[in-house]
Parts: sequence; C-alpha cells; structure tokens
Amino acid sequence: MAIIAQLSDIHLAAGRDGEVDDGSGPVRALRSAVSSLLALPARPDAVVLTGDLADAGLPAEYARLHALLSPLPMAVYPMCGNHDDRDEMRKAFGDHPAVAATGTAPRAPVQYAADIAGVRLICCDTTVDGHPHGHMSEERLGWLEDMLRAAPDTPTVIATHHPPYPIGMRFIDDLRFVDPAGFASVVSRHPQVVRIISGHVHRASVGSLAGRVSTTCPSTYRQLFLDLTKQGRAAVTGEPAGFALHLIGADGTATTHFAPTGNYRPLMDVE
Repeated sequence: MAIIAQLSDIHLAAGRDGEVDDGSGPVRALRSAVSSLLALPARPDAVVLTGDLADAGLPAEYARLHALLSPLPMAVYPMCGNHDDRDEMRKAFGDHPAVAATGTAPRAPVQYAADIAGVRLICCDTTVDGHPHGHMSEERLGWLEDMLRAAPDTPTVIATHHPPYPIGMRFIDDLRFVDPAGFASVVSRHPQVVRIISGHVHRASVGSLAGRVSTTCPSTYRQLFLDLTKQGRAAVTGEPAGFALHLIGADGTATTHFAPTGNYRPLMDVE
C-alpha cells in the first residue's frame, strides 16, 4: 500500500520588500501542514504539491517554499498552477531529479512521472501562459499517453492542477479545465489509472472522469466559500485548512482521506 499525501494551493506571497514574511498566514499554514504530515502515525511515502505553490511566481516565494518543505523526509513532487512561474519553480527545484529532467527550455511544461512504493504518479502541467484556466495541448496529451503506455500494469495516479470535471462553483468553473475531452479519452484507454487528483478549488470535492474517481484537495491556506448558486459569490471562508491522503494498493484499490491541518491526538481509545 502506497500513501501519497497531497498539499495544494499554498500561495506563499512575497511582500513589498520582495521577501516572504515568516509571520505571514501562508507561511504559518504551510508549517502547520508539514507538522501535520510528520505527526501522522503512518507517514506518507511521498508528497505531491498540486500547484499554486507561490502567489506571484517570484524567486523569493519558491526559495522560502523549498526551505519550509525541508523537514519532510519523504520525496516531494512539485507541480505548477496558474499562479506559478514554470521557469522560476524549475530553478528553485533544480536539485529535484524529476523537475530537472523536464529540461531548461523557457516556458517548457513541468510534467513528469515518478514511481512511489509500487504506484506510478504522473504529474501533468495544465497551466496556460498568462491565463487562469487550464488546458492540455495535443502535445501534452501525447506525452501523457506515452507515460501511461510505459507502465500498463502499475496502479497509476494522475495529478493536475485544474480539475477535469465541473465543480458547480461559478467562480471556479469560470477558471476551469477547458475542453477536457481529449484528456478523458486518453484516460479511458488505460485501466491502470485508479485516481485523478487536482488542486485549484481550495476545498475537497469528489467527481468522476472517464469512469475514474477524481478529487480535489483543500488548500493549506484558505478555503473558498461553497456557493453553488448560479451567481456564485467568490469569497474565502474561515474553514480550516487541510490536505489529502491517497492510499493506493498494489491491486489497484484506491481510498482518499481528507484531513484538517493540526495535530489532533486521540482523545480516548475505542473498544
């Protein structure tokens, strides 16, 4: 059984002086998320960061992110969101083998596959330069097809920033994964895909794509107001930050848990 933790929408932000304030909300929130993972009775085998890691894509934001993640003893897999800058993220994680393998071409997609305790994680780049919505070009879809063909018998988790299914929140669906039909077509041809996980929504949700369970992750920082009306008010709430844990079995079983950040110790044993 592989345990993959998911942190998302961290939004580390630099101040007017160009540095990230250690007392800022996003910094405190990420520290809490890291502490929460370290306090789990069964530590994850890896952590995937599903985008919007920085708020403005600035070098100082990624440098601070890299430092704040350093207490984690397991492998960490960063991905880009619409707030991120691919080139700056690639520089900050230049010591990461998977990120370094994506090359140095300017604006090149940051996408790669990794093997984690018998499970394959495929990190897709759905970002579109200069736009908040998501999309996968024919070239990126071809890359995904190749990655899936390379390990047809290995349970696989596909990670994206933008969810490929409708959320029902006007504010988020306006910034949706545009035309996910090609993505769904690729997934449908590969039965080893057991879960599709995404960020972007700043709250937990469960949907489906091509007959596969698809989920979004709470933000480590702020959650978006759950407004399912047609007007869809765009607002943040005081709901607790959180993360996701994906348990993937060698037989292809998959279970996802959502948990609030914080060290919640048992109050009593249950007989």
